[in-house]
Amino acid sequence: MIDLKVVHLNTYDGNGGAGRACLRLSDALKASGIDSKVLVYYKFGQNPKIDTFSKSPLQKARAVYNILSERYFAKWLSKSVKTPFSLQWFGRSVINHPDVKNADIIHLHWVNHGFLNPKFLAQLDELEKPIVWTFHDSNAFTGGCHVRYGCEHFHQQCGNCPILKISGKNDISHKTWKRKQKAYTELNFHIVAPSNWMAASVKFSSLLGTRKTTVIPNTIETKIFKPYVKAEAKKILKINPDKFVLMSGFMPSKNDKHKGTPYLIEALEILARRQGIQKENIEIVIFGNKDNAEMPEFPFKTTFLGTINKDDHLAKCYSAADAFITPSLEDNLPNTVMESLACATPVVAFTTGGIPDMVKHMQNGYLAEYQNAEDLANGIEWLYHRPNKDEIQKAARLSILTDFSEEVIAAEHIHLYETLIDLQPK
Repeated sequence: MIDLKVVHLNTYDGNGGAGRACLRLSDALKASGIDSKVLVYYKFGQNPKIDTFSKSPLQKARAVYNILSERYFAKWLSKSVKTPFSLQWFGRSVINHPDVKNADIIHLHWVNHGFLNPKFLAQLDELEKPIVWTFHDSNAFTGGCHVRYGCEHFHQQCGNCPILKISGKNDISHKTWKRKQKAYTELNFHIVAPSNWMAASVKFSSLLGTRKTTVIPNTIETKIFKPYVKAEAKKILKINPDKFVLMSGFMPSKNDKHKGTPYLIEALEILARRQGIQKENIEIVIFGNKDNAEMPEFPFKTTFLGTINKDDHLAKCYSAADAFITPSLEDNLPNTVMESLACATPVVAFTTGGIPDMVKHMQNGYLAEYQNAEDLANGIEWLYHRPNKDEIQKAARLSILTDFSEEVIAAEHIHLYETLIDLQPK
């Protein structure tokens, strides 16, 4: 293996799924002997492993201005929908930073919110280095949206955007598409798709459909997210060890679209009415909620854990559950699904996005028909009545160790990096 210096660029430090995935990859590469560093646009936490472009008070102030401006203008120009949209009007140059200049590989992750707009992305070409870009959502190949749902305008040149207040053939989404097209013409980069679904989406896009794409999943800390004895984990959460525990993640509100909350509520209501289901034997655990007052009414006893900041405690929470339910309608490779499986807790989810890359139907979980609340209830009931729950739990853990462990994912990235360096002009 050759000596490699890799610098990972992300807007935030572990704030959201992309930030976590970025840091996990960097740690996995370091464990495999690679000189790997994470640089973020704005740093919220104190993690010494993460450096930032915005160190001085002036740099921080400018970053905050860019981030807030980007978000404010996007909100002002968009309809009141839950779909995130980026204008990418604001940005900053990174090519003179010593860690970027000295890297053998520049690995981009999530670079929105005033960080690397098309102009400053194209500028990276001046460094004449291999560039890898992991797509944690769809924004890189759309005219602005991060989550597409059923919209296929990205197959053409966007325009007539269903998210924008002022929509037409030459609207902001089309203009953004044109700016990206210009930038991508100037910049050579290799795409990493964390899921087969994302790779297929890229292939359909008019912006990047002809670009080389490699599917490499995100990884997870398998020594932190590991199984604990379920009965003991339930006691830690003050839950009766005999209860069948259903766990789910943060739901902003009953009307939230992206996370599919209404389908979860409907599925649970269907489940509660079914024969053979003892309501008093089931308990729901929700983590990450911000405001209990906004939470919908559930038909079973419900415990709200709030935000969990320690991963080892989060692993015990996953271990306490007999099933993790995610009703998400579009997700690339959700961390929560991987975390749950790593803790030997089967997952019930819709067949959407990258979830089928992790959940194997009736082996380590249940894949329900898309947007079908009744089938989501079927999945929960299937696990509830399952006699050999321990076999499914073992299969869940094994699936992560086999396909998503740090060693496996680091090796795939290293192979890609070395291939790209070999292709560089000598």
